[in-house]
This record gives sequence, structure tokens and C-alpha cells, in this order.
Amino acid sequence: MSVEIRRGTARFVEREAGRLSQHGFSFGPHLDPDRLSFGPMVCHDDHLLGRGAGFAEHPHAGLEIVTWVVSGSVVHRDGTGADGSAETLSAGDCGVLSAGTGVRHTEVAGDDGPARFVQVWLTPDDPDTSPAYARATGTAAPGAGLVRLVGDGGPLSVGIAGAALDVARLEAGETLALPVAARVHAFLTTGALLRSSLAEPLAAGDALCVTDGPSYAVTAAVPTEILVWSFA
Repeated sequence: MSVEIRRGTARFVEREAGRLSQHGFSFGPHLDPDRLSFGPMVCHDDHLLGRGAGFAEHPHAGLEIVTWVVSGSVVHRDGTGADGSAETLSAGDCGVLSAGTGVRHTEVAGDDGPARFVQVWLTPDDPDTSPAYARATGTAAPGAGLVRLVGDGGPLSVGIAGAALDVARLEAGETLALPVAARVHAFLTTGALLRSSLAEPLAAGDALCVTDGPSYAVTAAVPTEILVWSFA
């Protein structure tokens, strides 16, 4: 069993007008051979956008792109639909863009103010599928434990066998058992976790990576939201 803490303060930082991006893995000019991927996860970004700012139209292919909105709203537009209509994701909403053989999209913060979202890129089992997009709203609440959002049993699918995204919202003092899987990546969007037998305390922006371990329990120090990816 391996447990690694990846601190938010150690992320690669990219600043542009109206945008702050923090990369959990090597990205663009930021290269660290020890932070290339975690299973099929090749990108884990925490973005903060000013009102109306974001990413102009750009292409993707051979990726599953999963977006979780932490606060504000994000307007997503892509080429998967005939009418090119926009989708507005609010806090607690999730979108999955299967880029497949190739698609172009844009992501811009809504008019209601700054937006923060977490985006994960995954390498699919089959990169040569037709592009597709789907969205859903998370229903996690304190005391509900892990609520499946992406993968078997969830409202959204992703093109990787055995991959799943669960969301948990914990009250202070609440304990959560992480899934049992070959790889588990738990990211704190907000809040903090207490010190445990295997890890130091964690704060918002930190990630806990568990490899080949049994169920591992974490306890919230304050109200906390956690995004938990598991890979078989």
C-alpha cells in the first residue's frame, strides 16, 4: 500500500488575464517526471476564472474530459451537437466531454461572477469513438457518504473500464471510508481533513493518492467537499 499527499502549494501555477490555473500534473512547459499521470489520469487542474474570462475555442482528441464546478458558473460550448448550443454548469454540476476522434470547445465563466472548476483529463480505453457530451448535477449531502457521479451506478459514463468519480460532502468530525481500488485519488475542493494514521492533515487544494490499499478512512476537520476518483 502506498499513500502520497500532493499539496496544492506544490502545483504548477499558470496566470493569464482573468485566469489562474493550478496543474496537479506536468502540463505544457511545466515538466516533472514524477508527476506525469496517476493511472489513466493525465491532467488534474484547478481553475479560477474572472467573469467572462476563460478558454477560447480549442481542439481535443483522445481524451475523456470531466469538469466539476465548485463555485460560480461555467458556460461550455462544443461541436458535439447539431445546433452548437451552450451548456451552463453551476456549482455542483458535472460535465463529461468525450473528445474521441476530435472536437472543439470553449469554457468561459458566467456573468454571475468568478467561477472555480476542477477539470480532469483521462486517457480512454478506445480513443477512436465519436465525440459526445453529457452533464448531471451532484446530489451529495452531509451524512450521505460517497455519491457516485461518473462510472457504474452514476448518471454519467466515462470511456475507461473500472473508472469512477464519487463526491462527498462532510460535516466537521464526519468520517468517510474511501473506495477500495487499485488507485484512489481524493481531492479536497474545500475544507480540511484531520491527521490520520497514514497521512498528515490535508487542506483545500491538497490531494491524497492511495495505491493498492484497503479501504482508507478520512475525517473532516471542518465542512469539506471531496472529489474521489477510483481506478480498478
